[in-house]
Amino acid sequence: MELRDAVRRRRMVRAYEPGRPVPVESLTALLDLAIRAPSAGFSQGWDFVVLTDQADRDGFWAATTGDEEPDSWLRGMQTAPALVLCLSDPQRYLDRYAEPDKGWTDRDPSRWPVPYWDVDTGMAALLMLLGAVDEGLAACFFGVPAEHQAAALKAVGAPPDRRIVGVVSLGYPAPDRRSPSLRRGRRPLSDVAHAGRFGTPWPG
Repeated sequence: MELRDAVRRRRMVRAYEPGRPVPVESLTALLDLAIRAPSAGFSQGWDFVVLTDQADRDGFWAATTGDEEPDSWLRGMQTAPALVLCLSDPQRYLDRYAEPDKGWTDRDPSRWPVPYWDVDTGMAALLMLLGAVDEGLAACFFGVPAEHQAAALKAVGAPPDRRIVGVVSLGYPAPDRRSPSLRRGRRPLSDVAHAGRFGTPWPG
């Protein structure tokens, strides 16, 4: 599949065929794409925890939703047969940039204009989303609320210093309603691309 076709066909899917597992070969292919994402200083400060067993997925959902009554979104998402937790490791970046070729030996995270450990992990997640289209799979990227991050990390046995940038749900699509947010429409290129100066629309 051509890249631009995968980009145009990608969408967030929020309901899956629960009895149809994702092949291990497909999961491995998506993870192989993820680790090819760019990373500052080639730090590669990411980890991916793949949940395919029902008990593991139930533990994740219990840790991230607490006693909430499932709404339609959650009921749909809980049908996903595979979840990939995308974790960032800030310390790996701080250590990498304290090496001689970088020289920020104070390991001060305030030096960073944005948290590149999260940015890079997000780019890795996007490669999985695009790869899912190529694999004939449906996918969604969603976040874990701040108040549930520690419990979710504990549920999957991850170190407490990791950050859950997001989770990629994977499976085969079930009938699902279009997101009402799509009614907002896509912002045109002339609104978001600027030529030379902010406010000068890109002519394309």
